[in-house]
Amino acid sequence: MMLIGYARENAEEATLLQQVEALRKAGCNKIYEEKVPTLSRDWPILGDVLTELSSDDTLVVYSLDRLAWSTPHLLEVADRLREKGAGLRSLCEPWADTTVPYGKMILGVFAGIAEFERALSRNLTETGRKRAKERGVHLGRPAKLSAEQIATIRKLVRDENLSISEVAARFGVHKATIYRAVTNNK
Repeated sequence: MMLIGYARENAEEATLLQQVEALRKAGCNKIYEEKVPTLSRDWPILGDVLTELSSDDTLVVYSLDRLAWSTPHLLEVADRLREKGAGLRSLCEPWADTTVPYGKMILGVFAGIAEFERALSRNLTETGRKRAKERGVHLGRPAKLSAEQIATIRKLVRDENLSISEVAARFGVHKATIYRAVTNNK
């Protein structure tokens, strides 16, 4: 079993040097260091680490906020590790250790909570959409053409035999918009 350390610099928290020292003390054989802006979600070194880990390796981080930007992202990383047969251990959160049964259980509980949050959010969003529609609120992008413009377009294409391209140029829209106006029965 190999302990692989991952440290990510963040101006607001522990410095990279502090993380690396803690990872060395924890017995990490290899330590990857990443320096990215605080709000960046592009962590290429982490991607490399996750790709290179082998079965029975353990990824060790100083703290979970060095590893993921959200609970769903943490669960995604943990799932990738599980698929590879690798473990996860956090030095600041001893409960986050998937190399022991209670750590696996806790991350499983987190996964259940995250799934519950997603389902709750979907339900609230759908309820809000239904209520908005009941109030007559138009959802989605605003229509490019009014009902009067669509009627005019239909006359130009059907009665005056203008091409779709000519009508689109006249109204300043894409040809696909004209095709939809002509073929939809609304």
